[in-house]
Amino acid sequence: MAQHEASDARDDELQGLTGRRVDLILDAVEARDTDALSELLEPLHPADIADLLEQIGPVERRGLLTLWSGEIDGEILSEISDSIREEVIDYLPRHVLTEAVRELDTDDVVDILEDLEEPQQEIILGALEMVDRVAVEQAMAYPEYSAGRLMQREAVVAPMHWTVGEAIDFLRANDRLPDQFYHVILVDPRMKPQGYVTLGRLLSSRREVKLTEIEEESFRTIRASQEEADVAYIFNQYHLISCPVVDDSDRLVGVITIDDAMNVLDEEHEEDILRLAGVGDESSISDGVFDTVKQRFPWLFVNLLTANMAALVIGQFEATISVIVALAALMPIVASMGGNAGTQALTVAVRALATRDLTTSNAMRVVKREAVVGLLNGLGFAIIMGGIGWLGYGSAMLGVVLGLALIVNLLVAALGGILVPLGLNRMGLDPALSSGTFVTTLTDVIGFFAFLGLATVILL
Repeated sequence: MAQHEASDARDDELQGLTGRRVDLILDAVEARDTDALSELLEPLHPADIADLLEQIGPVERRGLLTLWSGEIDGEILSEISDSIREEVIDYLPRHVLTEAVRELDTDDVVDILEDLEEPQQEIILGALEMVDRVAVEQAMAYPEYSAGRLMQREAVVAPMHWTVGEAIDFLRANDRLPDQFYHVILVDPRMKPQGYVTLGRLLSSRREVKLTEIEEESFRTIRASQEEADVAYIFNQYHLISCPVVDDSDRLVGVITIDDAMNVLDEEHEEDILRLAGVGDESSISDGVFDTVKQRFPWLFVNLLTANMAALVIGQFEATISVIVALAALMPIVASMGGNAGTQALTVAVRALATRDLTTSNAMRVVKREAVVGLLNGLGFAIIMGGIGWLGYGSAMLGVVLGLALIVNLLVAALGGILVPLGLNRMGLDPALSSGTFVTTLTDVIGFFAFLGLATVILL
């Protein structure tokens, strides 16, 4: 039955990891139908299979891997999320794991090893050939989140004096070339990179042409000690496809390709989003209940403390609120508008800092712009809410108080949204990690204080 449905899935030309295909895969796992499972999984890209393993629960994941473990290859392992990779490796037979890691480039092996415990690291290292093991161990010796960890040791190099013909003959005769490479790196006798040639230029040039005559102008190098965030920026900023990595003596030690750099860029964006939301920088839908609680509880506790600060401000004006009850209904409007305006400015600022568009050279101009934007928004909403306060509650002065409070809070929100992340960045802290908490506290406290303080002065 499951096999028949698997055939129907292919006949219907299901593309990628559709909901229907996932249901059929889980049915095949439950029925322990290996043939149907293989037929359903065979058309999928390794990234889709990795997504499948992340989406299903631990019980279904174990059942799938038990039936299909022999087909798990290195590409699938490298695509699997860090949060479940260790669990998946535990389920795999030793010979399957050995064969899978032997297929990978050194950078992918390093990526897998970084998140494993030492016993599992030894299993994987023991599966590698000696030359690959040495390369991986050397890469692991570099600091975490550095270019040395990100690079692959396999690089295609040629002496600077070679011709196109000599380079092509060398490539054809070499049986240990990387599966994917984009440049032939030109080195001097001391193995220091001096330039590189794209494969397209190499194959389209005459054999007698010197390699130095067709080298690319985009050539640059990256030090192995540089942070991977800097690497991602360089690739994105200068539109690189690959880049040689050098040690402190400027000698070639590896190469970073665009797929690895873009993975870093994607991870940086994901971390910023998760941190801004206060759910930790490694949260995943595959995390267990306890891990999820552990990641979120600290930030909720911080939010509780800041909420109590706002409550203390409100408590100082208890007498005013008891006289003018309408203030209690209007207070959330002031705080909410300020919070949203602060989040808008904060999001733009954190993103600009991450892409290095916001720097010390243009910070003052951006701060002035945000101040004007906050002031104009405040004036606009002051007119709207002032009218609502007047018409809805029958008090023109209440409308004036509400309007003035909105002007103050939206101005403070705009300035806080830009100055808080700038200040944290200046102190060497990640602006995405705690900016949201500070800005929200600022807008709540100032909003309540301005609104209730003005009401006390003007209305009483």
